[in-house]
Order: sequence, then structure tokens, then C-alpha cells
Amino acid sequence: MVIQRIVKPRTQRAKRALEERAPKLFENTKTALFIRGQKTSEHVNKALKDLCALKKPEAVMFQRKNALHPFEDETNLEFFSKKNDSSLFVFGSHSKKRPHNLIMGRMYDGHVLDMVELGIDNSKSLDSFHVPKCPVGTKPCLLFAGEPFEHDNEYKRVKNLLIDFFRGPVVENIRLAGLEHVMMFTAVDGKLLIRSYRILLKKSGTKTPRIELEEMGPSFDLTVRRTKLASDDLFKLAKRQPKEAKPKKTKNISQDVFGTKLGRIHMTPQDLSTLQTRKMKGLKRAHAKDTADDSTAEKLSKEEAGTDSADE
Repeated sequence: MVIQRIVKPRTQRAKRALEERAPKLFENTKTALFIRGQKTSEHVNKALKDLCALKKPEAVMFQRKNALHPFEDETNLEFFSKKNDSSLFVFGSHSKKRPHNLIMGRMYDGHVLDMVELGIDNSKSLDSFHVPKCPVGTKPCLLFAGEPFEHDNEYKRVKNLLIDFFRGPVVENIRLAGLEHVMMFTAVDGKLLIRSYRILLKKSGTKTPRIELEEMGPSFDLTVRRTKLASDDLFKLAKRQPKEAKPKKTKNISQDVFGTKLGRIHMTPQDLSTLQTRKMKGLKRAHAKDTADDSTAEKLSKEEAGTDSADE
């Protein structure tokens, strides 16, 4: 049995660093590592650079080459992840057997949870699109299209991994003008297509603007090669949330699919006859006039009734 050594901070800076890495009820935005293998191609280098640009500022790019083989040995990846406090990684390599290779994965509890190996069939970098780009740190809208994302268990896990990778920080409110970036993932014919668009708000003559999409890059045509997915029990354990993080249910208060808070109010039956209204002179005169008219109408009806009986 190996006993782990407890590291005690000696300075305030070290203490703050350890507190930042300690487990939290609400975790920080996940950081991604971008690692180059011992041998890479131009397509792989551009892909790592572009994916890092989309992930910034939660991204760490390694400049040196590293002789790693994630599917054979995961210890080096786990070491880099722990050292940089990162739970996401992208590893790029190139070989005759697996040309233009990308491996995307994530960590759980210091160990590799999921890994997906993707081959680059075709790609266009950010620099090849001569259009304005979105600001750094823009939270993207993620769209998924294709039947495999709904029916294939492997693609379902790949979809979950992509959402975990590109979702960005958790926000409470959304501003319409802040929706600037869209990422589209399409699964078709055994390939995974990734497209990136910039949202343009045009004048429509109404209060709601007209939406147009302008492709800004990068663009990837990928093939899923190998996968190393966690078991169902481990994946369920990784998704589990503590009770303190779950929203508490309040009686008679609910939310719809759009996040709007709805409430139900229970009231006792009210007797509107005893309801006190505002006293106004105009209402009093009108009420008195109506009363006088009613009394005059009653007298006339009685006289007519008496006349009719006398005639008979």
C-alpha cells in the first residue's frame, strides 16, 4: 500500500495555489492541454493551433514535442493534467499507420475517463477565412446534427465529450447581442464534420433582428478511428452531483424549459360584496340618482297595476 505524502504549503502563494486546485462544490471552467507528439504534420499543427484559439483563455499549448502514446500508456498524460490542473486534452501526432491524427479526451479523478482518436481527412485553418473573427473567450452555441448522435452509443459519448470540451463557462443570463459564435457538429457516413460560424444580426424592420451565419473557420472533416470509453458505472459516477449543488425544490414554484420561473398562489374565496372601494362624490350622486329613478319606476308600476284592477 502506497501512502501519499501530504504537501503542506510554506508560503501564502503556495497555499492559494493548493486551495485553487482543491475539490470544489462548483468546479472551475475546465482547462484544456494541447500537446504535440514526437512527429506531427502541418495539418496537425494548424489544427492544434486553431482548436487552442477557440478554447482560449482556458487553454495551455505545449511548445515542445512529447513522445507519448495515450492508448498504450496514460501515465504521462495524467502527470501533465495534474501538473497543469487541466481535465481536458488534445494530442496531435502523425505516422504512416495513422496520418494526421488527433486524440481528444478528458480526465476524472486524476485518470483518463474518455478518449477518441480522430483522423483529419480535410481541414481549413482560421487564417484561410478572411473574415472578422469572434473575440477571445466567446461562449459558443453548440449544434449537433445526424442520427448517430441520437442512436449510436459511441457517438452519444463523443457528443458528450464535445459538449464538455467546448461549452465554456457557465452563465446565468444570456444577452442577444452576446450570441456571436456557433459551432456545428454533423455525423454523416461515418465522418464527423466540424464547422464554425459567426452570427450576424441584420436589420429586419421589426424588433427581432434577422440572423445570418458567416463561416469564419476552422473547418474539419474527421474520421473516428479508435475510442476508449469509460464503463457505464464509472461514467455514471463521474456525472453524479453532490446534493448541495442541486437546486432545492420550492413548493408551488417550477420552471419551464426556457428557465422562466412559474409560481402558483392559493387564495381563500373572497366576498366581493364587502369589498371597500374608493369613495367619490361623483359615484355618490350617480348612486343617489339611480335610487331615485328606481323608486319612481316602482311607484309608476304600482299605479298602473291599480288602474288595471279598477277597469276589470
